Amino acid sequence: MTVDLTRAKEIMLREHLAARGIVAVHILSAFREVPREAFVPPNLIDLAYEDNPLGIGIGQTISQPYTVAFMTQLLGPQPADIVLEVGTGSGYQAAILSRLCRKVYTIERFAELGKQAEKVLRQLGYDNVEIVIGDGSLGLLEKSPFDRIIVTAGAPVVPRPLLEQLKVGGKLVIPVGEETQEMLKITKTEKGFQEEKHPGFRFVPLVGRLGFARDDPERSRTGRKGGFEE
Repeated sequence: MTVDLTRAKEIMLREHLAARGIVAVHILSAFREVPREAFVPPNLIDLAYEDNPLGIGIGQTISQPYTVAFMTQLLGPQPADIVLEVGTGSGYQAAILSRLCRKVYTIERFAELGKQAEKVLRQLGYDNVEIVIGDGSLGLLEKSPFDRIIVTAGAPVVPRPLLEQLKVGGKLVIPVGEETQEMLKITKTEKGFQEEKHPGFRFVPLVGRLGFARDDPERSRTGRKGGFEE
């Protein structure tokens, strides 16, 4: 039986997001607008609005809706913001951000994923997203500084370039740790950095010069991305 995606989306919004503390109206509106089913493989469309990460190939996943919403709410994107995303994946997080800010730059290590995400974003008309293939742990110096930076893979430590490429007053949201991560919200001030921690997440590792080793392919293909441990 084919799933009623409109009804499934409303259940997601009500039970998986609003009931769990995602209360910002503009964020809920972005989740209502963006068709999550466009970012999952055809054989998984019926599961698009379940609150689970789903495989998208190359050992990567699209994060569960709650995790995407939680990170977005922590990030607090504003309409005039320039945002950097590290880890494009399916493109779903970038699509949500594109409805909430002026411009999104998103970096993807795997060219195959980046090209697929770009195709979907263009089909949907989300033309304020620019995809770059490269090492996200180094940030995107030529387009910096950024109002907001979001990282969608677990890092061993916070990469210094991301802190340096953040504007004063800007925010960085990043999961840090190995087997499990703490979600950090870091605010850059004139005097340094303020940090807020939220434990209990599991993401695939950030692979790059300042992430986990490039020469450990198994590590980049294991684990769940975007899972929240209750």
